[in-house]
Amino acid sequence: MPVEVSLRALVCFGIALLLSLRAPCVVHAAAPVPDGVSLSEQTTTWSTVKFAVDAENGFVSGSLDKSVIVERSFKSYVLENRYLRVTLVPEFGGRILSMVYKPTGHEQLYRTEVGVPYGMKAGNFYYDWLMVYGGIFPTFPDAEHGKTWLKPWAFRVVKEGADEVTVVMSFRDDFDYSARPSKFRGATGIEANYYVTLKADRAALDARVVLKNPNDGAVQYEYWTCTTLAPGSEPKKPRATGGAEIIAPIRTYTTPAWSANLADGDESAGMGRRRFENLRYFKNWPTMGIAYAAPDMQGGNFWGVINHDNAEGIIRIADNTLTRGLKMWTWGFPSFTGETDARKDPNEWRPYVELWAGVSDQFFHSADFPARSEVSIPETYSPTVGMSNVTHANEKILINFSAEASRAVLEFFSIEPAIPLLVTLKLGDTALFSGVVSADPNNGNRISAAIADGRSGEKMRLTITTTEGKELIAAETAIK
Repeated sequence: MPVEVSLRALVCFGIALLLSLRAPCVVHAAAPVPDGVSLSEQTTTWSTVKFAVDAENGFVSGSLDKSVIVERSFKSYVLENRYLRVTLVPEFGGRILSMVYKPTGHEQLYRTEVGVPYGMKAGNFYYDWLMVYGGIFPTFPDAEHGKTWLKPWAFRVVKEGADEVTVVMSFRDDFDYSARPSKFRGATGIEANYYVTLKADRAALDARVVLKNPNDGAVQYEYWTCTTLAPGSEPKKPRATGGAEIIAPIRTYTTPAWSANLADGDESAGMGRRRFENLRYFKNWPTMGIAYAAPDMQGGNFWGVINHDNAEGIIRIADNTLTRGLKMWTWGFPSFTGETDARKDPNEWRPYVELWAGVSDQFFHSADFPARSEVSIPETYSPTVGMSNVTHANEKILINFSAEASRAVLEFFSIEPAIPLLVTLKLGDTALFSGVVSADPNNGNRISAAIADGRSGEKMRLTITTTEGKELIAAETAIK
């Protein structure tokens, strides 16, 4: 009975003729390599076209000159272990700007090479203009990037040691832009703390957004985490390619009326929704626009992007009952088929997939924030390698588990790669596979087990534990 594993999985097993398991064979994993995590300061330089803002960050009319490129410098902080190198820029929106996965040397996040202001005086944004930088950053108390995207956030080290570094970027909404469009809120008093943690043994970044309403009364607000994604990119020129797929456990979506043409390639699912099929792929976005998971995330705890051109991805894992909204945006794929040099032809249209996690289902749909209360949203951002999809995920491991009439297939990425894993695949009481697997951080892991006499609809069960028996994940899938 053939079973395939990745080269570094080093799995052995025996399967009897009638698919019953013989005595298990254990592969002894190498001892973990001593490791640590570090925090350092550096200067990050970002190019933008020439423009000017007033004392309140309003755009100065007539100041835009796309023929002149200027350099802007920010103090930044680098968190690093053997798997990740993460750059934070608190001075421009409290953002995670870069996440390089060191085993492949590739960037997971998008950032613009040359920033270009747009949307001036159109009434769409809080300061009545916007400029994309990129990365991952918190937005509140309104939609459409909120009011903090260009403001400096306070920075503080919470914990610094060889096993863990935790920092926090903080901001309080205590001001009001005098010329904001009327659809945006004034000062709410909401306090935001964005905790970012990198641990020595983890190939993923952990974050936690903590919002506080210090007021004696309830306030209405929006909170969205914006992520600009381009997994598997060259670090100096990140970009999403035609192989980028939005990975999300949703079946249907909706669009605002002005983005209705995005849905032309997908079948109607009734109630104004479309089946989420063609629009999963960046190459199928005909133009810029917005799509929302509908009715919401339906309890799914992950979403992200996988680049099928090199089987690398980045996945956000979180409790999406807290962030029920998933907003999807791109500038449209046709804009990049003849992409020009950003420094010679600077423009706002850039090749990335922008996914947002919100406490409400859509932009400009408010949520209630009770008086003297707190909202805490833990998140994990994990790279993936060697995976074509994600069906289940948690803060320890991501898997893609499927079964057809003759074969079960498991792809997985372990967030703690040094820990050896016991993987078991069962059909009823029959174990089709059981063995100790060394997680491969360079290529990911793939296990394929043949099924004899499998019937459509029967359930395959997967369990992954530590060798001490601690369960990391369990899942079922029906044979197709």
